[in-house]
Amino acid sequence: MKFPLSRKIKKLLSGVLPNYIILTLLLVFSIAPLSILFLNSLKHTGEIALSPLGMPKLLHWDNFSTAWVEGRLGHAMGNSGIVIISTVLGVWLIAGSAAYALARLSPPGKDAVIMLLLVGSTLPAQAMVFIVYIIWARLHLTNSLVGLIPIYIASNAPFATILLRSFIVPVPKDFDDAAKVDGASDWQIFRHVIAPLTWPGFFTVGLLTALGVWNEFFLAVTFVREPSLQTIPIKLMGFISQPRNQDIGLISAASVITILPVLIIFLMLQRQFISGLTQGGLKG
Repeated sequence: MKFPLSRKIKKLLSGVLPNYIILTLLLVFSIAPLSILFLNSLKHTGEIALSPLGMPKLLHWDNFSTAWVEGRLGHAMGNSGIVIISTVLGVWLIAGSAAYALARLSPPGKDAVIMLLLVGSTLPAQAMVFIVYIIWARLHLTNSLVGLIPIYIASNAPFATILLRSFIVPVPKDFDDAAKVDGASDWQIFRHVIAPLTWPGFFTVGLLTALGVWNEFFLAVTFVREPSLQTIPIKLMGFISQPRNQDIGLISAASVITILPVLIIFLMLQRQFISGLTQGGLKG
């Protein structure tokens, strides 16, 4: 009995152990930088220079309040919040309507439109920023959040449309037919039938868009120069690049403040997020 058991254990270890080793290494690789950043946010610069990887001897929680006030991070978070909410709502409306049209109405040239959306979702922002900036400058939309929001909507809508379409296609058309019998229009079908049935897709698109806009730097620094209108990545960069600010502890604290909202939201909603991506991938 011992021989087959040991053989089974060896077989199990040979199949499972490498996976756990790889996952452990990936976990350490992901968590180690965040842990070091958080520990350094509780130190002064002198202590960080002596022991950048060690535990703090004295916890300097005042680094967070100082970084919050001096960096004006609260105002920047408010700007980011306005941009994120407006962008997510715009992407839901535009990408959702386009996805419904591609999945249900079968417009002429549907395949070409899908191909263009795929190409558009892969184009970098740098490829279009010069032309867009000229147009926005003539329309007096630069240096304002109102001008920044449509750019974010346009850059996120192609991928969002493709993803939402993968959620809408598997929904039985019997629901549409039943709603049409009751006199519902296409807009009413989308709003009252399709959207509630495909809410995981809208949730996933909203979360992906919000995280992308929160971390976006290039477009924000290009189109918004007014300090009072800057979003959180730009304000953090300005705080770090101040000549008088050489305190690495304060810089680390400001970085932690910037990362913390994203981390909390993702940890709270990770199951719904992963479930939404999985459903969209399987159904599409």
